[in-house]
Amino acid sequence: MSIILDGNSLTVETLVKIARGCEKVEIHPDSLKKMIKCRAMLERKIAAGEIMYGVNTGIGEFSEVILPDDQIENFQKYLIYNHAAGIGDPAPVEYVRGAIASRINVHAHGMSGVRPIITETLVRMLNTGVTPFVCQKGSVGASGDLAPMSQIALLMLGEGEAYYKGELLSGREAMEAADIPIPGLKARDGLALINGSNLLTAMSGIFLYDANRWLKQAEIAAAMSLEALKANMKPYTPKLHQARGFPGAIRSAKSILTLVAGGDLAEQKVQCKIQDAYSMRSTPQVVGAAHDALAYAKIQVEIELNGVGDNPIFFPDENLQLSGANFQGTPVSLPMDMMSAAITMVSVMSERRMNRLNNPALSVGLPAFLTKGAGMFSGLMLSQYTADMQIVEQRMLSMPASVQSIPAAADQEDFVSMGMNTAIKNFQILHNANGILGIEFMAAAQALDFRDYSFGTGVNKAREVIRKYVDHLEEDRPLYPDHTRMQELVKSGEILDKVEKIVGDLG
Repeated sequence: MSIILDGNSLTVETLVKIARGCEKVEIHPDSLKKMIKCRAMLERKIAAGEIMYGVNTGIGEFSEVILPDDQIENFQKYLIYNHAAGIGDPAPVEYVRGAIASRINVHAHGMSGVRPIITETLVRMLNTGVTPFVCQKGSVGASGDLAPMSQIALLMLGEGEAYYKGELLSGREAMEAADIPIPGLKARDGLALINGSNLLTAMSGIFLYDANRWLKQAEIAAAMSLEALKANMKPYTPKLHQARGFPGAIRSAKSILTLVAGGDLAEQKVQCKIQDAYSMRSTPQVVGAAHDALAYAKIQVEIELNGVGDNPIFFPDENLQLSGANFQGTPVSLPMDMMSAAITMVSVMSERRMNRLNNPALSVGLPAFLTKGAGMFSGLMLSQYTADMQIVEQRMLSMPASVQSIPAAADQEDFVSMGMNTAIKNFQILHNANGILGIEFMAAAQALDFRDYSFGTGVNKAREVIRKYVDHLEEDRPLYPDHTRMQELVKSGEILDKVEKIVGDLG
């Protein structure tokens, strides 16, 4: 069954199904009626000579230039040509598919004035697997993602490039191969395709989906390390977190207790300290804060996914068109900048626990650097170096992009969100986070091998999955293959999926 896009019900999870899972989409019949009604109003206004931004005027600094009737249609073509001004490497296919789905959902409100054939063409592109080649860099995240969205719009002219069945073709070749008629661009069509922050929002939605799964894996790694370090589990008592009231902390403490349940530590059969270090006892507060940040960011992204990010916006029932700034990416870029810090923060705590596993002064009887042959062997000493390097890169990337505005377009666009920079760097941060967490997983599994008490059901399952990919470090060997395999394992989410299969949903 196809996913119905109606302008109101697109979630992060549904977006991922379309973008990554390649599920088919349809426009809701009521949305199509609204689009037809809005387009009819627009054409009446054009015929009446009403001045409308980007329809019969130039754009940006040229918005005061009134276009004669014979230029209105060609203007849309040159608008797309001019704005297809990105640079460099292509955005991954799933990002572009997400952006197309997001743009269809904007049009589904029937407030953009676009010809329905344009939106229907986007639907057919998604459903047949025609994905435009889009340079990832070029958008400043205001007036929409103009450069990347223009590369999508080029296909409406039979131009640009697109992937089809694994091959990069010219736009016209891809459309013809998929049997999609080229609709061309008429009044308003071009601007209606590009004037929203759809690529950065789609990227943010995909990131939030992956980040949520990463945070749940961070709790699994924490539970393994806590077991290995003989942690005092009283700081995880539910009523302690309920007394403060933060939903994320309550959720995180519950997840970690679930993971250690059934083991000797949870059943207080292991002697522990009265009070542990912060990296052990404040995990729910720290990971919980990241959960709460993600929950807020998800609200903002889903509002944007279901909002009318366009300019101008048309209100057919009132015979009204209003020009404003609903393309501005800041409502998404600001909370997503917070996610940069959140993932980096949890990564730092992961590394601190890994440090305690390695350090014989802190590891409660574990062998130094988790090797029995200390001196001859160095164990996981250098694994910490690798984690630390990635954290420093994360910290540099965690500088907010939303405060980095540089004015453009002769100061007509004198404040922009730079949300694309946020979207790009968040994936770089998450890539490093996969590596850092993979190293904690590896160290925790190694440490558990040296303990002779029983562990929680969830912890045992995680250790079992890790041992499919990385063997116990009996004596030193090159570790880069292990590090890379663990990074890929975390990215895949296999540990999470296998653990949740036996302990239930972790949140």
